[in-house]
Amino acid sequence: MSASPYRIDLLTLPGSTAVLWSRLKSPNIPLLMPSLFISDLHLGHHSPEIVSGFFHFLRQQAADAKRLYILGDFFDAWIGDDDDDALVNEIKSRLHEYAQNHEVFFLHGNRDFLIGEKFAQDTGLTLLPEADLIDLDGRKALIMHGDTLCTQDVEYLKFRAMVRNPAWQQQVLSLPLPQRRQMAADLRQKSKSLNVMKAEDILDVSQDEVEKIMQAAGVDLLIHGHTHRPAHHSLEINEAPAERWVLGDWSSTTGWYLKAEHQKINLIQYDLKS
Repeated sequence: MSASPYRIDLLTLPGSTAVLWSRLKSPNIPLLMPSLFISDLHLGHHSPEIVSGFFHFLRQQAADAKRLYILGDFFDAWIGDDDDDALVNEIKSRLHEYAQNHEVFFLHGNRDFLIGEKFAQDTGLTLLPEADLIDLDGRKALIMHGDTLCTQDVEYLKFRAMVRNPAWQQQVLSLPLPQRRQMAADLRQKSKSLNVMKAEDILDVSQDEVEKIMQAAGVDLLIHGHTHRPAHHSLEINEAPAERWVLGDWSSTTGWYLKAEHQKINLIQYDLKS
């Protein structure tokens, strides 16, 4: 492997509970408004600390961002855009308020794949395809939730094919809201039970799949969530240096976001209560 053109810096932020990686191509880049990336918040009634932490994130960490990308599993479950739950309405209201002065983009995860155009209209965000190419200060990046990278989890991929089928979705969305809520609860419990029994490597991405999709997209930068294994990975694509950034899942005490600004990328963990 040829030497990487990146310089590794150690970044410490006020209120941070961890120090993570920073890579910079050139010190002489004009200041640009940052793009932020989050995923796997799993918002719901079971996680009031995360909900309030997200509202605080919009007011503080994301206040000066130009773009906010939400890479799936924003909600712990989504039963349809017609959900009239009070918490859902509050989250939508906060997103709409934020979107008045910022660009917000969303792509589906394995928990909120039923989010549709009405939700986008209500919140002011833009729905993206499940894998999308974006420009980060002149550098092409591939973003996705990340579940399709876990090719060893054959059982999940079969389930995914079923629930992403438009006919299945139309049938489910025609059910009464209470029935959909119960269905979502049952699926969450089943998923947790099955994951406990799966080997760790099955729940992680396949390196071969990562390299294949990066080569097909013609990128040296991939950003995704899903695995709940926040990290920075160096690899080679077409005999050239490349990198994969994995977003973290939020907890009752900890939030994660990735910040891309003037070709510098930081993966940041911080205390939700700070």
